Amino acid sequence: MLKTTPLNAVHRAAGARMVDFGGFDMPLHYGSQIDEHHAVRRDAGMFDVSHMRVVDLEGPDARAFLRYALANNVDKLTVPGKALYTCMLAEDGGVLDDLIVTFVREDFFRLVVNAGTADADIAWLGRLRDTHAPTLAIRPRTDLAMIAVQGPNARAKTWRALPGSEAATAELKPFSAAAFDDVFASRTGYTGEDGFEIVVPAARVAETWSALVAAGVKPCGLGARDTLRLEAGMNLCGQDMDARTSPLESGLAWTVDLVSPREFVGKAALLASPPSRRLAGLLLLDGGGVLRAHQRVHTPRGDGEITSGTFSPTLSRSIALARLPEGVADGDVVEVEVRDKRLRARVVKPPFVRNGAVKVALT
Repeated sequence: MLKTTPLNAVHRAAGARMVDFGGFDMPLHYGSQIDEHHAVRRDAGMFDVSHMRVVDLEGPDARAFLRYALANNVDKLTVPGKALYTCMLAEDGGVLDDLIVTFVREDFFRLVVNAGTADADIAWLGRLRDTHAPTLAIRPRTDLAMIAVQGPNARAKTWRALPGSEAATAELKPFSAAAFDDVFASRTGYTGEDGFEIVVPAARVAETWSALVAAGVKPCGLGARDTLRLEAGMNLCGQDMDARTSPLESGLAWTVDLVSPREFVGKAALLASPPSRRLAGLLLLDGGGVLRAHQRVHTPRGDGEITSGTFSPTLSRSIALARLPEGVADGDVVEVEVRDKRLRARVVKPPFVRNGAVKVALT
């Protein structure tokens, strides 16, 4: 039996095509994935992301606990509402999950973790808590739901839809959050566009969704979310990185603080194993195929593998993220095995698209 979000009936009433995603019954699209993609790049679209899990950590040891549990350094969070992107690592340095942590108070931090790893994440945090911070309260918030509103007009349309939202969030900088009424809004997202991720009580999320529709925000499904995040060069947990791969080989070195003297789970393993591969972008130069996950990439330095690939609606070109041997440089031309053919692709530095602008040369 698939799990459902509090918006499941709303999606079905709107005629969404539903699919199994991480054990949840989720909308793939509402008719045209391409139209939904362009709505986010050009105007405003929204996604039901209630399958992701909000986890609140409360107690006087919250900061010290997260300082040890997370690869990025929560000591960077000194202003209430400030958020940080980070990974949770296994002892061997593999990526258990990527997440966002927000500083609410000195004794209260909020995490948002991925749906497919949520139960394992909570169990892992619990085991770590029992050893390092036994009085810390870990509260999975199953009473909450979340909507991501993304696009160049996302903030303005959110302000139109939700009373009190403009006053509370107009001055928010990216990766910051604010609370108003029973809403917790953060200026974050997974599309490469501006906008909010809005946490509301599950009992009120359908009302919030309807208000956003009335304000002109287009409902979007997982299909557009994937093409948008890949154009933005954003990793998908379980695909572009997982427990078998290091964040240093997954384009996530910037999320790992190896400079400060603090210890954290996985640090010793990362220091002992310098990366031999890196995650890079690929832009297909030849026609006749689409780049997809697990296709082999041939380079003068050895073979690599595509981790995520798609046809980019913004670029009208196939793009991918690929794990390649160290020494393969941006600008190099490599060959990808696509249906028994070798097609040329250029190595590029992601993102491909950010804030509506193309960031890579197409010729």
